[in-house]
Parts: sequence; C-alpha cells; structure tokens
Amino acid sequence: MKNNKMLTMIIIVLVAIILIGVIAVVLFTQFNKPAGPIEPTIDEIVEASVEVPEITTNLADNKVVRMSLKIQTTNKDAAAELTKRDFQVKNIVIQELSEMEQKDLEGKKGKQVFQKSLKTRINELMQEGEIQEIYITSFITQ
Repeated sequence: MKNNKMLTMIIIVLVAIILIGVIAVVLFTQFNKPAGPIEPTIDEIVEASVEVPEITTNLADNKVVRMSLKIQTTNKDAAAELTKRDFQVKNIVIQELSEMEQKDLEGKKGKQVFQKSLKTRINELMQEGEIQEIYITSFITQ
C-alpha cells in the first residue's frame, strides 16, 4: 500500500515538472517573437524590383511628360512576372497619363495619386505576387 502511494506521488511530481517545463517553453517562444513584420533588406528590395525605362507621352492637355519608374514587388517571382509583363505595364502607364493634365501631376499629392492608380491597375494583372510600391525615378513635363 505504501509503495502505491509513493508511486502515485512520483508520477504526480513528474507530471507537474513536465507541465511547468512545457509552460516555460511556450512562454519563452511567445515573448521572443519579433514585434511586427520583418522589413526586407535593401538587397531583397532591389532583387524584387523592376526598372521601367523612360516613357515619353502626351498628357490630356497636350503637354509632354517623360518619366522612369522603379516598381517594387513582393518577391523575385513577382519581379520576374512583371519583367515579362513590361509591355502591359508601359501600356497602363501611357493610358493613365493620357487621362491626366500637367496640373494633375504637380506636387507630391498629384504624383501619389498617379502612383496609387498605377499600383491598383498593375496589381490586377499580377498572378505571382503583388506590387508593393512604385517609385518615380525621373520626371519631366513640358
């Protein structure tokens, strides 16, 4: 009888120790998670970006705009897809610009509206990822 009580006590102590260990591991892993998403390095951003060469086209008010773009995607596969869709991207840029006037592109806000509309339209094409950011790398209007 005394051996049964001793065996039961040992089992209870072992279960308690295992339970405390599991709780400690779970708490340790939960508190050591990085806060928020990890930002990509500049090398990863460059790998996932595509350069759109200079485009020259007319605006709706018969002014001329010349610009170059750099488009950042979510990953290398998306960048490869976007490179293949270069002709579609250029078409979208020209279509968007043909509906705008020079005053629509003036200032920071005008360019941000243009970038947002491009991002939305190009993301409709994408299958391997999505566009994260569009950068205007050169911009001239006449």
